[in-house]
Amino acid sequence: MEFIIQNYQDTRSGFGVGLHEVGKANPKVVALCADLIGSLKMDAFVKDFPERFFQTGIAEANMIGIAAGLTIGGFIPFTGTFANFSTGRVYDQIRQSVAYSGKNVKICASHAGVTLGEDGATHQILEDIGLMKMLPGMTVIVPCDFNQTRAAVHAIAAYDGPVYLRFGRPKVPNFTSDTEPLIIGKAQMLQQGTDVSIFATGHLVWKAIEAIQQLEKEGIHAELINIHTIKPLDDTAILESVRKTKCVVTAEEHQRNGGLGDSIAQLLVREFPLPLEMVAVNDQFGQSGTPDELLTYYGLESQDIIAAVKKVISRK
Repeated sequence: MEFIIQNYQDTRSGFGVGLHEVGKANPKVVALCADLIGSLKMDAFVKDFPERFFQTGIAEANMIGIAAGLTIGGFIPFTGTFANFSTGRVYDQIRQSVAYSGKNVKICASHAGVTLGEDGATHQILEDIGLMKMLPGMTVIVPCDFNQTRAAVHAIAAYDGPVYLRFGRPKVPNFTSDTEPLIIGKAQMLQQGTDVSIFATGHLVWKAIEAIQQLEKEGIHAELINIHTIKPLDDTAILESVRKTKCVVTAEEHQRNGGLGDSIAQLLVREFPLPLEMVAVNDQFGQSGTPDELLTYYGLESQDIIAAVKKVISRK
């Protein structure tokens, strides 16, 4: 299959466009931000719907509490700040005020992973997927490009329940359809194959595409599935794929512990044990550097996916 790059756009801009669109369509949609309107691309929403926007300042715990309260009045609150401050800083408030009571809050987190870049380890959270997926009733979504992030905003606005939406800062290839909806809990087949199943999420979906194109030239036919919904996981699609290929590679911009690979490993141990390799950060904090430098340093490039594929095939 040929994958066409339409342009390069940051996924946070997809969030901004989607937020403005759902705000226009539904007067119950409200937005809150912790002093990062520009970084979260919320400007259009703020400009057109000022009466439905709440600037909480650098007080993320308060922002989550306000959002939980707004749901009681029937509003659909979208909170916006960096992924580190959306989760680690306010985990208690999310657990107690949102997840425990099943509040309809959309926790929207930008600048996730190491591709935040030069801001360094204190801002590059790599544990957030694990933190959020462990909360009972929390849906966790990690779209791969601008179009899919925009589609994800529409999907979560229509969904009743707490959601964690994770996206990023750098401009990445925009290759998915601008008309295809995101279906929560339904994995996206990108290419069918017979030799290995690759399950990727977020920014690493494009890295996986680069990998399968090179593997095809070497006679290795990889199946690639975009797992945009980490929770609920599409068990059916995953098991259907691995029963055909008999080995798995996962790819994500997150710690190995607690991420996508961890979720798939648990599924396979229960249902269909087979060889698995994970392309992810291996028990390390981030550091300052350009996104490309950091992806290379932490082994998150297409060549790392290729190496993992060859290793896991050898283990069949």
